[in-house]
Amino acid sequence: MANEAHPRPCDIGHRMEYGGMGCEVQVEHIKAYVTRPPVDTGKAVIVIQDVFGWQLPNTRYMADMIAGNGYTTIVPDFFVGQEPWHPSGDRATFPEWLKTRNARKIDKEVDAVLKYLKEQCLARSIGVVGFCWGGVAVHHLMMRYPEFKAGVAVYGLVRDSEDVHCLKNPTLFIFAENDAVIPLEQVSLLTQKLKEHCKVEYQIKTFSGQTHGFVHRKREDCSPEDKPYIEEARRNLLEWLNKYV
Repeated sequence: MANEAHPRPCDIGHRMEYGGMGCEVQVEHIKAYVTRPPVDTGKAVIVIQDVFGWQLPNTRYMADMIAGNGYTTIVPDFFVGQEPWHPSGDRATFPEWLKTRNARKIDKEVDAVLKYLKEQCLARSIGVVGFCWGGVAVHHLMMRYPEFKAGVAVYGLVRDSEDVHCLKNPTLFIFAENDAVIPLEQVSLLTQKLKEHCKVEYQIKTFSGQTHGFVHRKREDCSPEDKPYIEEARRNLLEWLNKYV
């Protein structure tokens, strides 16, 4: 789900067998997965889950990858204990399921996580990365929270809002050309709005031949022609964080 106007469940793709390098903690009223970098840099990144929840190994893998590049990373449970979407769920029930998990109504949880990062992890510079549902959340947060130094929205965007261009800090949007969830027309509209009105740095990258979920839910070895795109997108994500956080 990366377009709240026409919600539909996305395929889970390749679910990794991955245990994680971090640990689970309690942050006020929510649980979270935290990974520390090899050397503390005073920098942190909030990683926001897709519809499959904060415990999805693929998302934790991405968080650990970011941590390995010098950031304390945290993957909070933005569903606040509610069940994530299950791949075998009845797709007809997805819109109703989604109504109780609004990616634009997470400010209470974000405030708690920011407090935790600042007080418990001594973070001085914070970025945010999100996938699918989390990509919508990132776009929302980058329009509301100037304290995020940078954001990366991976196949997710806020659609039904006039102020989609009102970014507070540098934001990278990553999309897939063959995304059944986000039509290219939506990407074009966002591009137009940002070009006309946005006053901060931004970048929109659309990866040819790729499908929804390719950055974190497609194995690099599943198709040789996909591997360069997966690697490039992940590299772009890290480069954006390194430049602005």
